[in-house]
Amino acid sequence: MSGWVFGVIVVLFIVLTCLRVLKEYERGVIFRLGRCIGIKGPGLIFLWPVIDKMMKVSTRTIAMDVPPQDVITKDNVTIKVNAVVYFRVINAMNAIVEVENFLYATSQLAQTSLRTILGEHELDSILAEQKKITISLQEKIDRDTDPWGIKVTLVEVKHIDLPVELQRAMAKQAEAEREKRAKIINADGEFQAAEKLSEAAAIIERHKSALQLRYLQTLKEIAAENNSTTIFPIPIDLFKPFIDLFEKNKDKQ
Repeated sequence: MSGWVFGVIVVLFIVLTCLRVLKEYERGVIFRLGRCIGIKGPGLIFLWPVIDKMMKVSTRTIAMDVPPQDVITKDNVTIKVNAVVYFRVINAMNAIVEVENFLYATSQLAQTSLRTILGEHELDSILAEQKKITISLQEKIDRDTDPWGIKVTLVEVKHIDLPVELQRAMAKQAEAEREKRAKIINADGEFQAAEKLSEAAAIIERHKSALQLRYLQTLKEIAAENNSTTIFPIPIDLFKPFIDLFEKNKDKQ
């Protein structure tokens, strides 16, 4: 009786050691006597003892940091650039069989691709067209990692470290550009003001009474101020009728 119980316990132990549970995001690549026989999971799977071996692969998106890389741009400027790559395994078998360590291989490929792609552009282009460059990076890395069963979904440049001398030069250039825009705006305002004054002068030239109205309005504005003494000029046009009358009387005499 004791032998029968012992046998049941041994069988149960062997069965339990043959069972594996894979999470929803995990896949198991099964090797039987060294030969890959397929992918299993998620859920409960059974492995034959001794002859079966399983390697787990996560299918979740992985965010991999690309360490700072020294890049020489097309116009011979040395910069440091780091980035982040987002990818996921879509074929677990290829990720295990086709490459020894797909994480390390993807990291190395991302570093070399970053130097290659950025080296094909000038510095101004890198700073102004980061979105376009990141798309090119994503397409290149995705194409190269496709045989490994990896899908690269996104590549983002995190930081571009410029030389100190270049930063100072760019700061001076930006300041000069701001001063240029300010002078253009000021000149444009002066031009518009001159146009308005020219139009006002033309109206006054055609309508003499407009000058008198403007003069009276100015007097009203001056009177509204709390000044004890106000000195203002009197237009000669106010005395013109009297001058004309004096001239006529003088001619009659």
